[in-house]
Amino acid sequence: MPDNVFYVVLFYKDINYFKMKRRTLYFFLPIIFIFSILIINSCSERNETVNCFPNAPINVVLNLNYPAYFDLQNVGGWIYVNEQQCGTRGLIVVRTTNGFKIYDRNAPHICPEQNTTLNVQNSIKVICPKDGAEWILITGEPTKIAQIPPKTYRYNFDSNSGILSIFN
Repeated sequence: MPDNVFYVVLFYKDINYFKMKRRTLYFFLPIIFIFSILIINSCSERNETVNCFPNAPINVVLNLNYPAYFDLQNVGGWIYVNEQQCGTRGLIVVRTTNGFKIYDRNAPHICPEQNTTLNVQNSIKVICPKDGAEWILITGEPTKIAQIPPKTYRYNFDSNSGILSIFN
């Protein structure tokens, strides 16, 4: 008789062990599922421009110590850059509180045409002459018509030498 009691106790412990595993599984399975969905969605490609946006090499070096670039020494200052390897229509370079913003002058929301070159207006906004779309100059946030910001490019700034390197 004592042997049977021993087996019953072992069997009871095994059942509790499996119940505990099942509860843990029911708890963690939804969490794993949610994280899987988030990871899959975060890896999807974000369209930052229309499909017909020109893909041109960007490789520009500006010495901000030159008089032509003095506007970039103060926050809110901006310039147009129309040099070789600065896109098909040039760049807009803006000094921000955190560094710089470099925008492509092609409108990001419509295919390039004759009248889709972005322009700065009143030193506070960027506009598309074709449809009147607007963006905030300092942040690039769309405010009218367009739903996406202008295409931006990476940069490296050496404050000691005043050299701003822009690239894609």
